[in-house]
Amino acid sequence: MFSHGRFVQLLVKRIYEQTDQRRYTFGFFAMGNTCSNHLGIPPAKGPNAVGCTDFMMDHTAQGSFFRLFYPCQETEKADKPDWVPSREYFYGLADFMKINRALSEKIFNYLFGSFKIPAYLDAPFKSNGKCPVVIFSHGLGAFRTLYSAVCAELASHGFIVASVEHRDESASATYYFREKTESEKAHEKVPKTSASAQDNLVKQWMYYRTLQHRESEFPLRNKQVKQRADECILALDKLTEINSGTAVENVLQTQFDWTTLENSMDLCRIAVLGHSFGGATVIEALCKEVKFKCGVALDAWMFPLDDELFPRVKQPIFFINSEKFQWAGNISRMKELDSAVIQRKMITIRGTVHQSFPDFTFLTGHWIGKLMKLQGEIDPELAIDLCNKATLAFLQRHLGLEKNFNQWDPLIDGQDENLIQGTNITLLQSAI
Repeated sequence: MFSHGRFVQLLVKRIYEQTDQRRYTFGFFAMGNTCSNHLGIPPAKGPNAVGCTDFMMDHTAQGSFFRLFYPCQETEKADKPDWVPSREYFYGLADFMKINRALSEKIFNYLFGSFKIPAYLDAPFKSNGKCPVVIFSHGLGAFRTLYSAVCAELASHGFIVASVEHRDESASATYYFREKTESEKAHEKVPKTSASAQDNLVKQWMYYRTLQHRESEFPLRNKQVKQRADECILALDKLTEINSGTAVENVLQTQFDWTTLENSMDLCRIAVLGHSFGGATVIEALCKEVKFKCGVALDAWMFPLDDELFPRVKQPIFFINSEKFQWAGNISRMKELDSAVIQRKMITIRGTVHQSFPDFTFLTGHWIGKLMKLQGEIDPELAIDLCNKATLAFLQRHLGLEKNFNQWDPLIDGQDENLIQGTNITLLQSAI
């Protein structure tokens, strides 16, 4: 219900149920190929070109792993990275949805394997002054690359954005490195004289953890949301070290020059954003870390949070909801965060579904998108544009930015024909 993969699962199962292998290969794929020419993640609209790179400090599962989006120098040489970094992420989605890995990997690769992120890989950083910082938290069953339309847009307007890949077993897949055993070292052909520290590490994949038989969900999700918040804080700590000029070693050994980020960040202006389970992570992180000056929760799933947490959150929060996902109990929990002295805002984007926020909504044709609830009634690009502009206006207001984002202030109050102020869900008490 709360995952991106669930909707793809329905798609794959529909293929299994309604087509034989020949029809599926030559009919469905041909139809998909016909419409795919018009699909893609929309480019960022801000004044800056956008770069991205991956960062992993400490090779263990306890380390920090995120994709960084940042304003970059315009370049013709840099490539745009694949939206899905490797086939293991397809395997993770298949495992998450409890479907066959081999066939599902082929389907996912065909549907999504050719798409690129609208950012230049390892492009040189460009600064026009210190950049405010955003930490982004993905939803259940997602991973660090699936919200590039949101993260790249923020970076194009001058933010440095770290999209965390969570290692609480809520991502469909992620990885870290372990040290090779003595047996593995003994079977290597690389001479010891030429071996580096990287040569002693082995990539270790971590896949989504399913609920066990008769296992209660709340203890697991509550434990995970706490770890997720800690991982957001750890990512901020690593960016703080980088900003201070502390030498860092990126386990991934990318081409990006991390020293160019020294003294580039405005660490007095930091926000946390997230979608679904990531929306709950926003609330948990605000409670745990006062350096986060405000939070934006996109269609937040409030279930994992402790009730006693709510009165301890002191920062402004902006809930941006879809029209089709929310329900009274979830909205009521959001309203527990209402305050007479701290700004708490809520809007609902008309015609949207839960999947209107991640990139999947841009990568399927209209009929598949509607059928699988990856798209709502509203144009996907219009929906994400409203979300991004409202987010920028809220960040300017509460981070004290000297930008022109206040031109979109009316969106914060739902003043647009495609917005609802508060919620479309009927409650006994008035909407926020």
